[in-house]
Amino acid sequence: MDFTNIIIRICVIAIPVVLAITLHEAAHGYVARMFGDNTAYMLGRVTLNPAKHIDPFGTILFPLLTTLISQGGVFFGWAKPVPVNFNNLRNPKADMFWVAAAGPASNFVQALLWGIVARAIATLGSADSLVSQFWFAVAIAGIQWNVVIAIFNLFPILPLDGGRIVVSLLPKRLSYSYSRLEPYGMPILLGLIILMSVYAPLGNAFGHLLGAGDRFFTSLFGLE
Repeated sequence: MDFTNIIIRICVIAIPVVLAITLHEAAHGYVARMFGDNTAYMLGRVTLNPAKHIDPFGTILFPLLTTLISQGGVFFGWAKPVPVNFNNLRNPKADMFWVAAAGPASNFVQALLWGIVARAIATLGSADSLVSQFWFAVAIAGIQWNVVIAIFNLFPILPLDGGRIVVSLLPKRLSYSYSRLEPYGMPILLGLIILMSVYAPLGNAFGHLLGAGDRFFTSLFGLE
């Protein structure tokens, strides 16, 4: 992939990715406030301002580096986590489920909305229009990246949302034991990412999972 195509790829995915991470993180803070924790709100994180959620290294530099090094084949990064004091929640263990699930849920909703946009462009737009082609590509990228972010965050590994959901659902004793694994969560997660990139069967399995998510939304709107 040449440099021009890499720039085009970055332009296409920038809008949906920024929206995906902004709404994902803001959803955590909003739901946490609903259930009694104002930490994120007081720190200005319950906002649709992307700058509040961007980590300069994880959201900008690292994704650009991975995209350039892989010649557009890999794009990976992260946002600034929204601070949540689970002890402030009215029912910490039960409410943790809703706070954690809010992020991936926001991504699934965005995937639906991007699907509507793509269907509208496919129906009303001109196939020869560069503007229509660009925004259709943006909408498809919106579906794909929201599926990626939602599914990845649902991995049952702390501190990901899936790990928080597991802690919330497990019986109290098992929940406490599982929560003690959190200090090892990031090394496990990085190891898993590396393993998926070098061990084809695992990488293919993850790819099939993402593909199933994409096909659900594209088939829902007749975009296949």
